[in-house]
Amino acid sequence: MVFAPNSVEPDTAGERPVPSAATVTPSADRSDPGSAPRLGAQAYVRGGATQTAVKILVVGHFAVGKTTFIGSISEIEPLTTEETMTRAGEDIDDLKGVTGKTTTTVAMDFGRLTISDRVVLYLFGTPGQQRFVQMWEDMARGALGALVLVDPERLADSFQVIDLIEQYGLDYAIAVNHFDGAPLRDEAALREALDLLDDTPVVTCDARDEQSSAAALTTLVRYLLDRVR
Repeated sequence: MVFAPNSVEPDTAGERPVPSAATVTPSADRSDPGSAPRLGAQAYVRGGATQTAVKILVVGHFAVGKTTFIGSISEIEPLTTEETMTRAGEDIDDLKGVTGKTTTTVAMDFGRLTISDRVVLYLFGTPGQQRFVQMWEDMARGALGALVLVDPERLADSFQVIDLIEQYGLDYAIAVNHFDGAPLRDEAALREALDLLDDTPVVTCDARDEQSSAAALTTLVRYLLDRVR
């Protein structure tokens, strides 16, 4: 396998193109939850033909759905670092507008998705709390781009996230995670509120749904391919 942190090789004649969201299908090594065998270290490296490995960050503020997103789309059992939230964090982690959250990522999430014979994505989810921001710089090294998950009811929480991604020089797409009961927001209003460039992709997704997550990730990949060609 070839690891190319800052480039995606465009498809050449005879190879499959980057699939549409409807055709992104996890590999056969993903098992049903609860019945999956324990995975050894080799499970995180895909065997077979030589491939270009591409590092993608999945970022966003606290409790926006990053762990859920990677879990819904990863073709392998995702690596997570979820820990139970305790009283010690009550004055640090802002749960305003968040219901039912009892765990939080304390290091990173990791998943994998093969999108063609030549390209495999390695997904790195960052912790959302302010106290973990110092880890982002290390995680951003070698990344081709980022998918920024946004809660439309907490747009202000995304400002610092976007600032950091721009500071690290990463191209990105916005994925608005549509929570149950939340009204759909007008794209033009979202762009204005987040102060986005005209060519920055904005999509709506449900981080719990595999196909919806695939659509968001495919939008980012197509955008990144267009940027490097």
